[in-house]
Amino acid sequence: MLSHKVIIVAGGGHGLGRCAAVELGAAGATVVVNDLGSDVHGDGESTEPAEETVRAVEAAGGRGEAHFGDISSTEYTEGLVRDTVREHGRIDGAVNFAGILNDSILYRMSDEEWDSVVDVHLRGHFALLRGLAAHWREVARETDDYLDDGRSFLSVSSRSALGNVGQANYSAAKAGILGLTRAAAKELGRYNVRVNALVPTAYTRMIEDIPDDQRPFTEEELPPEKVAPLVAYMFSDEASEINGWTVRAAGDAVGFVSDPEVVRLGYQNGGWTPEDLAERFTDEIGSGLPLDKSGDAF
Repeated sequence: MLSHKVIIVAGGGHGLGRCAAVELGAAGATVVVNDLGSDVHGDGESTEPAEETVRAVEAAGGRGEAHFGDISSTEYTEGLVRDTVREHGRIDGAVNFAGILNDSILYRMSDEEWDSVVDVHLRGHFALLRGLAAHWREVARETDDYLDDGRSFLSVSSRSALGNVGQANYSAAKAGILGLTRAAAKELGRYNVRVNALVPTAYTRMIEDIPDDQRPFTEEELPPEKVAPLVAYMFSDEASEINGWTVRAAGDAVGFVSDPEVVRLGYQNGGWTPEDLAERFTDEIGSGLPLDKSGDAF
């Protein structure tokens, strides 16, 4: 399905990223595996996770290459794009699973806890996507034939974009990724580049980091391997008409997730006063809506 395609998998050293890289390799892709080798909190560095994934990709029948570096660094991602093109001649797609957690309740969250998570998740997506966008735009403008083969970027968000207690940093970053995805899809479509987002749910080291009695599911219930087939499909020519969407994979389920939309509007000739809103906003416009969402389950 993916023969002759070259795909970058950022954060490919563990969990979902590793499973996706192996699936892509099994489908015939050349996989460039990026990973900094940090732990779940962003501490430490090691080349071994990326190298282990490359060995697994090759065992599955694909071709793999490890690329060690910090995905939130634009200098690094520019080098990653440049090295991949020099080594393999092209880049057909990329997916970014790189991520860390530094949970804290909002009023105690430190600058470092906020910045570290937003940098890896949101800035990491921007850094990689910017480098790829510049490359794909340049080549598309220089080579008409390049437009015959679509390119694809797959962002990775999370259900935590809906908001999670103790994860203001993570939730903000994952929601920001969805906005970035939609903007990029609109900008890059003219260059035959598709940009979509994935919202996966699976047992990973982030779930493993949660205390045993608070884990929402087990590895047997939602293994990361079950997310990987949708990743491979999204890079295939069969998905060439899908652009600007958020797709979902969790266990045996796959599908689409809607974008934010207006739920209800109220109109009043001449506009509204604060008094009008106080009288009518909740009882009329908000009638039947769950106005206090603080207790929603996630």
